[in-house]
Amino acid sequence: MLRRRSSSTNLVASLVCGVLVVLAGPTVLPAQEPGLSPAQRTQFEAAVSKFMTANSVPGVSVALVENGDLVWSAGFGMADLENFVPATSQTLYRLGSISKPLTATAAMQLWERGKLDLDAPVQKYCPEFPRKKETITTRELLGHLGGIRHYKSTAEGDRESDNVEHFENPIAGGIKFFENDPLVAPPGTHFHYSTQGYTLVGCAIEGASGEKYVDFMKANVLAAAGMTHTRADDRYAIIPNRTRFYQKDKTGAVVNADFLDSSYKIPGGGWLSSAEDMARFEVAMLRDQLMRRPTRDLMFTPLKPSDGSEDTYGLGFGRIQAAGFAEVGHTGSQQGTSTAILIAPDKGAGVVVLINMEDIPANKLAHQLMSQILGVPDTKPDE
Repeated sequence: MLRRRSSSTNLVASLVCGVLVVLAGPTVLPAQEPGLSPAQRTQFEAAVSKFMTANSVPGVSVALVENGDLVWSAGFGMADLENFVPATSQTLYRLGSISKPLTATAAMQLWERGKLDLDAPVQKYCPEFPRKKETITTRELLGHLGGIRHYKSTAEGDRESDNVEHFENPIAGGIKFFENDPLVAPPGTHFHYSTQGYTLVGCAIEGASGEKYVDFMKANVLAAAGMTHTRADDRYAIIPNRTRFYQKDKTGAVVNADFLDSSYKIPGGGWLSSAEDMARFEVAMLRDQLMRRPTRDLMFTPLKPSDGSEDTYGLGFGRIQAAGFAEVGHTGSQQGTSTAILIAPDKGAGVVVLINMEDIPANKLAHQLMSQILGVPDTKPDE
């Protein structure tokens, strides 16, 4: 829902149009890894520029993985319209819900090391969460089968979707939002998407590892994958290369996004990262650098709700069958951001799309770029 829009939007709207015309080409940093031919690069650049123009997007950063290697990344448009700062492959965006695959990776590392029992009650590792009538496990939480509710609503003033309170302890602060609420379904029975449920996964990671969630993530996921710029979002910190965040008002003009402090939901929607860093995550998953192959494949395998309903979500990743091969990935959206990651495990390919505007179909561009990498029809043309 769009709220509290400024009426002085004509100048910004004109600026965005100018940006799309003037900066149709990418901003590529010198550290670019080789891999694409000039013809391929032109094809990808054209797809991104066309997408930006069609959606009036201020800034986009993309990265491509081919044969298990990061082969190209670039920024398009502007990270900051007011100060005319171009987007690059190292611009930091809010990840939104593609924070969940990162958190799930940490949980599976602990499971692989024998420190986290995925099928034990989550309170074994997170005793601060009250016990419910039914047992809730970390496996169920990872697959959105735990019965934990999502946001209460998107209504004006909802404390969760529009949170402005800052929490120094993101796990304890986040749990307080939903700890006393009833379950929306018996655990294990039905898929019910829940960012709040991933706060409990973060709590289980703390209990199983004996470390703070963010610290464990930095040492075991981010450092291991070479994600040197990725960090938890903090609206009060000075963070180099962080983009500004945008949305459209009711007239379609570009304005600054509503304020959000995501410190209450870091595990499920509170990380910042760049296109290059997220591509390194994809490379690390493809090369089995973060866990053993059977563990990774378990993450990519959809769970089976006990009510018999169809489910395409595994442990932190959604899965679809496209053009004869499997793709896994995730999307994200919140104030000032739209994101998508996509991996074709059997093809060694991956795509990252990060956009500094909410409610933009990042997944559509990701599928188009994946189809171009693999030379197949658009893997999800109608999305």
